[in-house]
Amino acid sequence: MKLVIFFGIIAIVLLYFVTLYNALVNLKHAVARCWANIDVLLKQRHDELPKLVEVCKQYAQFEQQTLSRVMEARSAVAQYAQSRNMEGLGHEEGKLRGLIGQVLAVAEAYPELKADQQFSHLAERISQLEDTIADRRELYNDAVNLNNVRIEQFPDVLIARLFNFPAARPLQFNAAEKRDVDLARLFRQD
Repeated sequence: MKLVIFFGIIAIVLLYFVTLYNALVNLKHAVARCWANIDVLLKQRHDELPKLVEVCKQYAQFEQQTLSRVMEARSAVAQYAQSRNMEGLGHEEGKLRGLIGQVLAVAEAYPELKADQQFSHLAERISQLEDTIADRRELYNDAVNLNNVRIEQFPDVLIARLFNFPAARPLQFNAAEKRDVDLARLFRQD
């Protein structure tokens, strides 16, 4: 009888640790899935931005320097996204967001560009992608938080260390990159 109880306890403990392990695996994959969703949106925006820039270039006097900076930031975002460098991605993503806002704000001064259907469609599409990226970033950061909390809690920390479950890095923007574009500054003649 004691042997049955002993093996029963061992089975329960083993089942408990298997359950913890599986929960950690689910969290790790949730982080990866959330990242994959952001990555898809970044690629979609990556594909749309050159089209928007080309439409803007058709209006010769449109801010060429701003368009060049958009393309440079787009390239940097793609590089950081590919390497999954969350700190660099957060910085460049914020910079790109600001530049897109500048393009859209400066376009207000060009009625013929603003009236262009292709520009309107692309601007709307990019704005939708920006909103969706922000939503997905929130989901990603929630998944990262859940993962990181679980791998630090006891007894999960034992399994996390034993099987080398790493902490995930959140995607964060600094305060300056989160501010809205200053439209008054953009339209001032300096």
